Amino acid sequence: MIGYLKGQVVGWQSQPKGRALLTLDINNIGYDLQVPSRLRQHLPEAGAQLQLFTHLQSREDQQTLFGFATAAERDLFRQLISVSSIGPQLALALIDSLGLQELVQAIVSGNTRLLSKTPGVGTKTAERIALELKSKLAEWREASGLEIAPGAGPGTAIQEDVEMTLLALGYTTQEVIQALQAVGQQTALSKTNDPEAWIREAIAWLSSV
Repeated sequence: MIGYLKGQVVGWQSQPKGRALLTLDINNIGYDLQVPSRLRQHLPEAGAQLQLFTHLQSREDQQTLFGFATAAERDLFRQLISVSSIGPQLALALIDSLGLQELVQAIVSGNTRLLSKTPGVGTKTAERIALELKSKLAEWREASGLEIAPGAGPGTAIQEDVEMTLLALGYTTQEVIQALQAVGQQTALSKTNDPEAWIREAIAWLSSV
């Protein structure tokens, strides 16, 4: 299994159906990676060094490398393709359409209307994604052993969604605990049951420390 690749950017090619192909030169070998097209906005110039987290898909007649800017994005991609009827191209489309944070939040909150905005994702497929992945993310949360002091974090009704979203964005268990305890000291926020407000404030706090 290839966890990541680091090399020089050679070039970028647009592919049919909104796909994108990035070529990295690693020790004089060119690696073609299918990547989210939104990654192009953050690409360095040709010749610059770039590290991408990867997923290798092997079939009898083909091997395809998929590349992602962060490990969290790559891991979410793997979660998506574990859902029945969700292939890698549809998983990339979901990541491209919504972005990491909005996609994770849509899944854990069961927002099938937002998921269905991605071309190729119908209502039944969106419901399947939310159902199957929310369960997996709940197991992830339990395995992480999140423990926040009573009264210091979001209310019980939204706590799971907030914690799972932050974990899926790549923050560690300890970072999530510290952030929610810190922002929970804010009187106005402590009375809010808006998960997006908690997530936004937690990310802002984590970015400032």
